[in-house]
Amino acid sequence: MQGKSNRMYKIDEELKKEISNIISLELKNPHLTGLISVTNVKTTPDLRFAKVYVSMINEKSKKENLKILKQSSGYIRSEVARRVNLRITPELIFEFDDSLEYGSRIDEILKDITKDIKKNGEGDK
Repeated sequence: MQGKSNRMYKIDEELKKEISNIISLELKNPHLTGLISVTNVKTTPDLRFAKVYVSMINEKSKKENLKILKQSSGYIRSEVARRVNLRITPELIFEFDDSLEYGSRIDEILKDITKDIKKNGEGDK
């Protein structure tokens, strides 16, 4: 949260919560697959734009899902405007958040290293 004011942090968290609800409960698109979660929102200080970071699990196509979210951004933005009391409702820019994938790749690498260490350690005795 370094460098981010308390007000901006609250705005980002509120947007994150509302956008999550809208995507999971109200966005009815049969081509939207898998579990989509909003992991982070970063709003510009002038409230003109908000980058919405999403991660996807069990999806058929990340690119297709991201395209649908981008096409639905007008609807999502209008719903956000109704629910969040802001002078300006930011334009939503959807981006992938691959930090979960990155984290699970690191976990796998660490497990492999641990197995190798144990295997080599057993042979030393």
